[in-house]
Amino acid sequence: MRKHKILVVDDEHLIRWSLDQNLKKQGYEVTTAGSGEEAMRLVQEESPDLMLLDVQLPGMNGMEVLEKVKETEEDVIVIMVTALGVLETAVKAMRLGAYDYINKPFNLDELAIVIKKALETQELKREVAQLRSTQPKKFSIDGIIGESDEQKHVLGMVRKIAQSDAGTVLIQGESGTGKELVAKAIHYESGRADKPFMAINCAAVPETLLESELMGHEKGAFTDAKNLKKGLFEMADGGTVFLDEIGDMPQGIQAKLLRVLEDRTFRRVGGTKDIHVDIRIISATNKDLLAAIKEKSFRNDLYYRLQVIPIFLTPLRERRADILALVRFFIDLFNKEFGKSVADISEEAEQFLLEYDWPGNVRELKNVIERAIILENAEIMQLEHLPRELVSQASGDGGGPLEFILPPEGVDIEDVERELIKQALDMVEGNQSKAAKKLNLGIDAFRYRMKKFKFL
Repeated sequence: MRKHKILVVDDEHLIRWSLDQNLKKQGYEVTTAGSGEEAMRLVQEESPDLMLLDVQLPGMNGMEVLEKVKETEEDVIVIMVTALGVLETAVKAMRLGAYDYINKPFNLDELAIVIKKALETQELKREVAQLRSTQPKKFSIDGIIGESDEQKHVLGMVRKIAQSDAGTVLIQGESGTGKELVAKAIHYESGRADKPFMAINCAAVPETLLESELMGHEKGAFTDAKNLKKGLFEMADGGTVFLDEIGDMPQGIQAKLLRVLEDRTFRRVGGTKDIHVDIRIISATNKDLLAAIKEKSFRNDLYYRLQVIPIFLTPLRERRADILALVRFFIDLFNKEFGKSVADISEEAEQFLLEYDWPGNVRELKNVIERAIILENAEIMQLEHLPRELVSQASGDGGGPLEFILPPEGVDIEDVERELIKQALDMVEGNQSKAAKKLNLGIDAFRYRMKKFKFL
């Protein structure tokens, strides 16, 4: 682990020596300077993480050094040290960017605590800055993989919504279709990208806690409310709140959410003051909300307020053109993550993945590829590398044996497949969708065979 560098700037030799010895024992790398000019040179040469800077220095004084350092090396933490406890000087130092201000004579143990806290704060700021710079890349539109018309439509919607002022979006789709990924893409492609993205699963939080999680509570609002707590809506001010599984939100909270959607105001639990926030609210569900309205488990007025801009995510079985693009994306992803070198996938495995129905959608496909990459070391992913239960399930009894007797001389399976494709098309007068259903195939898998046998 890298040692933190500390620059001690003081015109008194004894203080420099004492701090040098003490800080080195604590594991820091220490450099010292006896003047402001020398300090400025060492800042350029050594790039310290933290400076202990005396105010009273010969020549260029500490305040001048502080000002110049902050002009060129803003990330350097500066703790001012002086024998003169003048409040005006302390206030000016803080305005110029000093982290803290301590008086001589100082306690070395207390100084150690101040230094440790300052460095930890700086590390946290760097981590947050790094996270903010990487999150937009990780969850950008480029992270939504797909070549089908359905997925291209979703990408177009994400771009338009992200660049608009739309405050309410509803994403609907089966489990595993990537609803949260789409929500994050909208956030990180928008002008809100440097503000918080706060997510909550409405089905995972008990009703008694959900309101407090969303809107916060005042101290003493209920038995365990020992302190004031800000909720997600308040903490996400300027950013985005993602309400996953909105269809499972209790009706008591639905009425309160309606007000937030209408005027972006709410009250903490136990509060009397209206709090206004600027947030985009993205909701998601795998439920049929219209059916839930009929069953009176979901509010009619909330539904129409939520679906100002609806996005529908098509299940993977209905957009098979995306399967192989996703497979190769996940192979590359997990090769990097697990240090593997799978180069490609066999034609047999490829065909199986194209024809499998994927009830768990993209999440299931991702898990299948991850498992195969972890457990196998072959350069080419084969059918036998895929989970046995998956292959067995897909090849199981689909509704009774076919009335077909293999002749003694045998047959060419390609000829049989070609004939089945032809007969299916003839039966429905060339309608590809209906023909695909006759053979229990997805439309993309059916078209693949049409091209293979030159029907297209």
